[in-house]
Amino acid sequence: MGRTRNVKLAAVIAQTGLSQARLATRVGSVATEHGADELANVGQSHIAKWVSGVVPDPPGPRILAETLSRTLGRLVTPTDIGLTADSETEPPAWSDDTLTALVTLGSKDMVDIDRRQLLAKSVYSVAALAALPEEGWFERAMDRAQTRRPLSSYVVTDQDVEDVREMAAIFSRRDQKRGGRAGRAALVAYLRTDIAELLSGRFLSENIRREMTSAAAELAYLAGWTGFDGGEHTIAQHWLTIATKLAEEAGDAPLAGHALRAMAHQAVDLGHPQQAVRLAEASLSSRRYAHACWRERSLLGVVHARGLAAAGEKKAAVAALLRAEQDLGRARDGDDEPNRVFFYTEASLAHETAAALRDLGDLPGAEAQFTRSVRTRRAQFVRTHSVTLGYLGAVQAQQGHLDMACATWSQALDAMTGVQSGRARETVVQMRRSLSPFRNRAGSHAAELDARARSMLSRA
Repeated sequence: MGRTRNVKLAAVIAQTGLSQARLATRVGSVATEHGADELANVGQSHIAKWVSGVVPDPPGPRILAETLSRTLGRLVTPTDIGLTADSETEPPAWSDDTLTALVTLGSKDMVDIDRRQLLAKSVYSVAALAALPEEGWFERAMDRAQTRRPLSSYVVTDQDVEDVREMAAIFSRRDQKRGGRAGRAALVAYLRTDIAELLSGRFLSENIRREMTSAAAELAYLAGWTGFDGGEHTIAQHWLTIATKLAEEAGDAPLAGHALRAMAHQAVDLGHPQQAVRLAEASLSSRRYAHACWRERSLLGVVHARGLAAAGEKKAAVAALLRAEQDLGRARDGDDEPNRVFFYTEASLAHETAAALRDLGDLPGAEAQFTRSVRTRRAQFVRTHSVTLGYLGAVQAQQGHLDMACATWSQALDAMTGVQSGRARETVVQMRRSLSPFRNRAGSHAAELDARARSMLSRA
């Protein structure tokens, strides 16, 4: 069968008024900017082949879309030019244009259900973690963003920034209370429409540009975190990559560290400790750690400790835990802290410390810290409280305290009522595995708890 002409691409190229030869020159220039050497010498014949229906190898679709965006003065995505079919599940590329990546991912995550499902089923990319750029690339991000051409006539104001930050606070509190799956579609839609329009606009000052970009980065981080909590790990990885880039473009080093910390947390949970350590070390780079408030420094440090523990580096993990505890101890009421760390308290530190001790094989220590977390957790943090109870029951069961574990797991199921979280759900799955040797004992507490857990999973 012959190829089908890419009518969408041909139509957009026609709108530019450029010949295929001149367009090829511009594509090569953009490719060189992004270090995509394989596309630096694109010629007219390549453009002709793409129009004829040949799908360019990655990162061709993204580079071509960005070139057309710059030429037309409006945002063009790979979807707009019919070049997404073979690149739906590509790992996130740090060199992609951030705004184009945001809109493209927003479309796949929210608008097109079929594509979103394909992305959700794709494999979490360990290779993308290894491709983390050097610090110099991040340090130049703000300079690159300053030269981005506006694609909208809208003039962004301080009020717009304030509105976006208010929305971030609303979505963040909802996540903490109900879990990552609650309200996530609205969050992604907001990013795909309002935030994309604002980032495409004109800024009255460099300070407003940076503030708006930082606010957008926080929302992208939330899209990544809620995807992680909802068990959609590839989508989460993409959003956290975008969040890190936006934060660096804003010159907000602590926020970039916050997003990298989330990527490290995800890598730990998915069983990639070496990559987690590397990401956590990046989150702790001098400017990301040094410019952060004490509370955020502690959060970055405790996730670093978790990565070290999972990697079996006991001495370094214990030292990192001690440093994280000291940093949180320096936080004071009235400190100038970003809203994103409102959740991180003594209970959070205890939870992460317990997870690190568990991974180091110190089950009594882990039990003590999980218990401390349960005791000190504030009432509004329902999702994390239910997860902590699930983990506490697991370490109790591992030590042979089945009755105690069943009582704890019963509390966990109580706490999960109304929570929409993949991580919470996974604790129920693990609970049932631990109970499997005992579930056939009719009338036993274990059998009753297993039946209750099975019923909860069937409703999720």
